[in-house]
Amino acid sequence: MSLLFCSTARADEKPLNLKEAIGIALENNNGIRAFRSSLQAQGEDIGIARSSLLPKVSFEERFLRTTNPTYAFMAKLNQQRFEEQDFAISSLNNPNPTNDFQTIFAFEQPLFVKNAYIGLDMARTEYSAKNEDYKREKEEVAVRVVEAYLGVATAREFFRVREWAVKDAQEHLRIAEVRNKAGLGLYSDILRASTAVTEAEQRLVSAQKNLTVAKRALGLLLGRDDSVEIVNETPDFPMLGIEYYTTASLSRNDIKSLELRSENAKKEVRLAEAGYFPVIALGGSYQLNDPDKPFGSSGESWSVLAFLRWELFNGMKREHERSKAKYKVTETEEYLQGAKKAVSFRVYSSYLTVEEARKNLDLSGAALKTAEEGTRLVKVRYEKALSPLVDLLDAQVSLDNSRASVVARGNEYRMAIATLSYESGTLLQDLHID
Repeated sequence: MSLLFCSTARADEKPLNLKEAIGIALENNNGIRAFRSSLQAQGEDIGIARSSLLPKVSFEERFLRTTNPTYAFMAKLNQQRFEEQDFAISSLNNPNPTNDFQTIFAFEQPLFVKNAYIGLDMARTEYSAKNEDYKREKEEVAVRVVEAYLGVATAREFFRVREWAVKDAQEHLRIAEVRNKAGLGLYSDILRASTAVTEAEQRLVSAQKNLTVAKRALGLLLGRDDSVEIVNETPDFPMLGIEYYTTASLSRNDIKSLELRSENAKKEVRLAEAGYFPVIALGGSYQLNDPDKPFGSSGESWSVLAFLRWELFNGMKREHERSKAKYKVTETEEYLQGAKKAVSFRVYSSYLTVEEARKNLDLSGAALKTAEEGTRLVKVRYEKALSPLVDLLDAQVSLDNSRASVVARGNEYRMAIATLSYESGTLLQDLHID
């Protein structure tokens, strides 16, 4: 029987091992790439915060036309064309319309802005927290790749099991036909065996479809729109003691991220208290004035200034901001403690799951040996007319299920170890992936 399924995998493409697949996913997975851009955007907040401490330089061009006595008087002075007749009372009280083009270069340099220093420190801490989130996101993608990779391996082995089942069913049909020709078997045995062949072929078709879908799902995680072929070997995962995983989980990346954000919550209190301090800065400007054209220089002047601004009362805003920040500190600390307890529980649960999966794997291996021997004995008895065909078909179903169970249990055990490593935050380390 021939089975053809459409696949976009390239025939000349080298099959990937697990480490190669994870490496490609960590570079090309769309979620990882999006998070990488988010991290870079977070890094720009440091520059934004730092800008509050750097000088501000501005350029401005203005035009003024006025009959306001004060403004007209100042405009002529700034243009350095004030004359004696401009002191006439009529000119001062009722000046003619006056034009003034103003060109201004100005700067301001903060000298002491306490909240800006704290804001810069908080931006750096938040970037560090985001970076820890990014590392955890990479572990998240890695464990999903492991799951998809083992899914392909399981689907491939299921396909092989179904191929064996088809061959076994065809062999049973052949035996039934031989016995019928020899006058030792019933024609109904041929019909039953033929039905078993058809059912085995149907299961093979489903297994082929599942394998194709699993390869495509792996390709999706690798940031591709085609299927991915894997090497013809099952990866091994190291299994260590519970102390290793418990200790490592305390420094998991998302725990580090929460710890950093807890630090930032405490800095929020300091930021609110910074409102009690004055702002000290230095500034200056260079100005050109002209009555006829922009950027003209009929008159020029400069000024330098220093100032201290101290907000003495702002309607209790600072007090409420400080109280809010203190509540936020308590909130983040509670989240952190809860997260640590949850991680500890998940590590403990995952470790027990590994033990469960290992025992189930051993039991499924023993069941397979029993099913193989039982099928062999029933087949011999059927050939000698000591057992009906239905016993052989039942034994074959049991054998097929046992073969599939060994494959599934084996990869469940490997996935349980990978999940334990993921929950402890050591997955990439255990797989020796930088």
